[in-house]
Amino acid sequence: MKVVIADTSHIKYAEIICETIAESAAVRGTGIAKRTPEYISTKMENGNAVIALDGDKFAGFCYIERWGHGKYVANSGLIVHPDYRGAGLAKQIKHKVFAHSRKKFPDAKVFSITTGFAVMKMNTDLGYKPVPFSELTDDPTFWDGCQTCKNYDVLTRTNRKMCLCTGMLYDPKAINNSEAKKIKDKVFKRLKHIKETMFLKKDKK
Repeated sequence: MKVVIADTSHIKYAEIICETIAESAAVRGTGIAKRTPEYISTKMENGNAVIALDGDKFAGFCYIERWGHGKYVANSGLIVHPDYRGAGLAKQIKHKVFAHSRKKFPDAKVFSITTGFAVMKMNTDLGYKPVPFSELTDDPTFWDGCQTCKNYDVLTRTNRKMCLCTGMLYDPKAINNSEAKKIKDKVFKRLKHIKETMFLKKDKK
């Protein structure tokens, strides 16, 4: 099994990818926006997709979308073929496409909307935080892409404020600030410990 950045050599899998996405939505009864083989092919041509292959057999897929003039990116269409589910492949694909997104678009906020608990768990492990839809991209083209979802009426009735999906966001700046704070706190505690030790030794004298 290999999980790689998709390119033009993988366009032959575009049809089965779309079929697998549609079949998964029907079986689970959840909302998944449909995509055409042409759309999937474009993602591969631009190097904005990840594909999992077992030899020459399709196993899984996910792609990257850019919104708001590059301020946001989304990892969408995560799918694993039924023959390969339950073996942790979705997590491998998710981590691969997330790392690729961060490398290719380092300053962009990465967001996700999903009804799947497994995806929410993977997002949380990667540092995503649950957020209201107002903190996601306001690019109308993104939300227009939800029209093929069975729950689109919920989204429109609430003026795009909420739906059955959960919005999740990875903000690189917020993450960096958090990490910096942890480092500062650690340094502060270390300095405090050194000072306290010095004062104790002084008092003993």
